[in-house]
Amino acid sequence: MTPHVFHSPQALRRAVRLLGTSHSLPAETRARLVLSVSALAGAAFRAGQGVTLEAALEPSSRPAQADAGDRSSALSLAVTLRSPVPAPDEAVPLPAQRSGDGGTTWHVPLPGPEYAADGAGPDGCSGGLGGSPASGAETELLEEELRAALARVDALTADQRRLTHELAETNSGVLALYVQLEERDEQLRTAHGHILRELEDALRPPPLLVDGLELAVHYAPAGTDAPTGGDFYDWFVLPDGTVHITVVDALGHGVRSTRSALNVTHAVRTLALEGHPLTSIVARTDEILSPFDPELMATVLLVRIDPRTGEVQLANGSHPPALVVRASGRHEYLEVRGRGVGYPLPGSDRLLRAGLAEGDLLVLYTDGLTESRRDPREGEQRLAESARRHRHRPIADVPGAIAADMHTVILHSDDTLALAIRLASRPS
Repeated sequence: MTPHVFHSPQALRRAVRLLGTSHSLPAETRARLVLSVSALAGAAFRAGQGVTLEAALEPSSRPAQADAGDRSSALSLAVTLRSPVPAPDEAVPLPAQRSGDGGTTWHVPLPGPEYAADGAGPDGCSGGLGGSPASGAETELLEEELRAALARVDALTADQRRLTHELAETNSGVLALYVQLEERDEQLRTAHGHILRELEDALRPPPLLVDGLELAVHYAPAGTDAPTGGDFYDWFVLPDGTVHITVVDALGHGVRSTRSALNVTHAVRTLALEGHPLTSIVARTDEILSPFDPELMATVLLVRIDPRTGEVQLANGSHPPALVVRASGRHEYLEVRGRGVGYPLPGSDRLLRAGLAEGDLLVLYTDGLTESRRDPREGEQRLAESARRHRHRPIADVPGAIAADMHTVILHSDDTLALAIRLASRPS
C-alpha cells in the first residue's frame, strides 16, 4: 500500500480507524492501534513535522489451524509508522516492533480465515489510508470502541469482584484454620504441662508424714519448658527414727542437671542407709560418682532431725546455710563450711549440732531463692524477714509464701527450692 504522510493527529487517527474498520479489526484492537500510533507520532506533530504511515498484508506468525473452530486468519496486517523525530521509548496499548531505520511496526492478526478472499487490493491490502470516514460513521466507530472499552472494564470489574470474594473466602478459611491451630496448640501445651507435672511428681520423693514434724516443699524451675532442673531434695526416715533430708543444687539447668542431682541424692540415700557418718557422706558421694560423671558439680546440704528431741545435725558441701526462725521470731543461720561434690577436696569440715523447740521453723533452700537479685547477703536478710513473717502459717503455705516474697523482683533467674520443717506442738 502506498505510504501516506500526515501532518495532524486528527487526520492520522481517522486514517488508522478507517484502516482498522476496512480490515474488520475488533473494536478493542482497533482502538488500541489508534491510541498506539497517535502516541508515537505525537513528538513529530509537536515539532511541526509530518509522519508517514503505510500498511501491508503479510503471512501471520501464527498459522491458521485446520480445526473449523479456529477462526484466525493466515494473514496479519502490518502497520508501519515512520517519524523524523525519534519516538519516545514508552509502553503503548498495542505492542510494536522498533526497527533500525526509525520505523515502528505493529503486526495485527486479521480476524478470519476467509479474509484474504474478500476485497484485497492489488498490493494485497484492502482499504486505503488516504480516505476518511464520514463524520457520522466516525462517531459510530468511536462509540463502538467506547463500548468495547467499557465492556472490557466491566469484565475486569467482574473479575475483581470474583477474585475479591474468593480472597475473602480464602482469608476466612485461613482464619478458621489459624483458630483451629491455636486451639490445637493450646491443647498440646496443656497436655505437655500435665506430662511435665507428672514427671516432676514421679522424680520427687513422696510427702513425708512423721509424728512431731511438719514438712512442706516449694519448687519452681528456671524455665517453663522443663519440669525440673538441678535443684533437688530427698527425705526419708532412718531405722533409728531420725529424719534425713538431702538438698542438692547441681550445676546447670534442665534434664542433664536433673540427672546429676538424682545421682547425688541416690548415692547419699544409699550411704545414709548403710550407716555412714553424716560428715563423711559428701566426700564418699564424690568418690562414687566422679568416675562416672567427671563434669558433675553439686552443692549438698545434709540434715538429720530427731522428731522426739528436736536435735538437728548438719553437714555441708558448699551449700547455702540452713535458717532457723525461733517461735519468738529470733533467727540464726546454721553455718558449716565444706566443699561440694566435684569440688577440690570435697566434704564437710565438721558436723554442726543444733536444737529445735516447739514452734521453731527450719528453712532449707537453694541459692535461687536468695540470689535472685545477685546479692546473697541482702537475699539472706530478706529470707529471714520473710520466714519470720510467715512462721505461724499452716506449714503447707510457708515455702510458697516465702518464695513469693523473695521473687517480687527477679534479676537472675534460677531454679528455686525451699523446704520448711517445723517442730510441732505436742499435746499436753
